Formats: sequence, C-alpha cells, structure tokens
Amino acid sequence: MAITQARTPATAGRAYYDRKRAEGKTAKGAIRCLKRQLTDHVYKAMRVDAADARDVATAPTPAPARAA
Repeated sequence: MAITQARTPATAGRAYYDRKRAEGKTAKGAIRCLKRQLTDHVYKAMRVDAADARDVATAPTPAPARAA
C-alpha cells in the first residue's frame, strides 16, 4: 500500500513521501514513515468501527408496535 501510494503522483501518500525525502530521509526511511502513517490511519478506522459496532450491540431495541 505504501509503495503504491509513493509511486502514484498526486496522492496524499506521495506528498507525504516527498516531504519526508525533503527532510533528509532516505528512500527506505521515507517509505518506513509512510507505512507508519498508513498503519496509524487504518488502526484509527478499526477502532472507530469497533466502537460503532459496540454501540449498536448495546443499544436498546425498540418495543414492537401493538396492533390496534
């Protein structure tokens, strides 16, 4: 994922990679930083999804409507 983003122009990953290279990181070091940024992003999304699933599981179910 990191290598694809670093190779593809006009992506946020490529901009991040270029910024790290400009800071003096080697190509491997810049890829390592991009990998870390991507894993942090994925982990945050997983935590949000888990919290949403937990909220749905603990939400009270509405009572069924009574027939008239």
